[in-house]
Amino acid sequence: MLDSVLVANRGEIARRVLRTARRMGIRAVAVYSDADADLPYVREADQAVPIGPAQPARSYLDAAALIEAARKTGAAAVHPGYGFLAENADFARQVIAAGLTWVGPDPEAIEQMGDKIRARNLMERAGVPVSPGTREPVADVAVAVAEADRIGYPVMVKAAAGGGGIGMGAAADEAGLRAAFETASSRAMRFFGSAGILLERFVPRARHVEVQILGLADGRVLALGERDCSVQRRHQKVAEETPSPGISAGLRERMLAAAVQAGEAVGYRGAGTVECLVDVAAGSFVFLEMNTRLQVEHPVTELVTGIDLVEQQFLIAAGAPPSFDPADPADPADPAGPAGPAAVRSAGHALELRVYAEDPVRFLPGPGTITEWAEPAGAGVRVDAGYQAGNTVTPFYDPLLAKLCVHGADRAQALNRAREAVAAFRITGPKTNLAFHADLLTSPEFVSGDYDTSLVSKLRPR
Repeated sequence: MLDSVLVANRGEIARRVLRTARRMGIRAVAVYSDADADLPYVREADQAVPIGPAQPARSYLDAAALIEAARKTGAAAVHPGYGFLAENADFARQVIAAGLTWVGPDPEAIEQMGDKIRARNLMERAGVPVSPGTREPVADVAVAVAEADRIGYPVMVKAAAGGGGIGMGAAADEAGLRAAFETASSRAMRFFGSAGILLERFVPRARHVEVQILGLADGRVLALGERDCSVQRRHQKVAEETPSPGISAGLRERMLAAAVQAGEAVGYRGAGTVECLVDVAAGSFVFLEMNTRLQVEHPVTELVTGIDLVEQQFLIAAGAPPSFDPADPADPADPAGPAGPAAVRSAGHALELRVYAEDPVRFLPGPGTITEWAEPAGAGVRVDAGYQAGNTVTPFYDPLLAKLCVHGADRAQALNRAREAVAAFRITGPKTNLAFHADLLTSPEFVSGDYDTSLVSKLRPR
């Protein structure tokens, strides 16, 4: 087993990884920028190392500084969390070349899935459903127009080498395509260093549903259920739940099987997700992309399965078997329900609400010093937080403050617990989106479960 790990990240995910490391008896080393010196995770680590100024490029994105911090502290492994360098194949290779254990998938798998077009072509060859789209990155708008005519409008325009919804847009006609292409290509170059664009058929009423996969050290790939991520603003997730209330049992089974197929196609090891777009009207799904890392929303899967995904990451990296028995299928007569392809029991319903330091109406970041911080508690409530009272939310990083997660015996109980938890969460200082979540949890569309990725645009905030 690993005896020590450097967590190459910050905030709530660093704190989350540290918590499991501590429980497993793994010495945990934190790194921090000048702006993060007072955050809770720095104090809670066994050892903490400063790595540079607030700007990410000079701290959390500085691969050499991170590896040097691991060398100085004697850390045997590196856990990247999510974001920053978590899906950077070159960084993974540097970690391995330094004689350290990389707590993540093989660099080759990261590289294969890092380019959206390369990934969808590979998935198509593996028999995973994909949507009509371009097979090569498009760098010229005239070519894009021709491809869109072939695919058929409306089309979705995406950065081929990117993620996080950056530069993404839909186009209903040629004029819209030209505008969306210019925006996407310029932002793709700025954020990802590549202006290549992917075009796919746009599904007007769609749900975004992802499957949690786990590639074990012995080569098996498991699917640990799905998460509905359709509540999005600016193509970025803001709330998630499992199981998805918008898919049938048969569709779920096919999605889980396809996700396992996708993981096997790249020899996947570790935790990752297969993202799918579900056509609600047709009752079908297609592959979107694979995220080769731990997801922000992993707690909802942990709440319904009882499986600590960070623990499994450590075990897989060490070449050890999982801490649960994936070969023990659930009894279909069990109230928890059949396990499906994962052969892992799942019970109840869970939701995650991302609490951001942002305007709850316009969703613009709102940095500031936190003067009050009071977390909700009680049955079925879990808060993964990166801040506390007295901390300052700076403009240098993603404004995620905490993840408010709830679990209930069914969706109705989970919704009730979520409403109570949102009402009890007290944060003053910076603006937060707690008011948005209060509106979301009482909106007829969300409560009914009959919603899609356009939901947020339809909500009328109080």
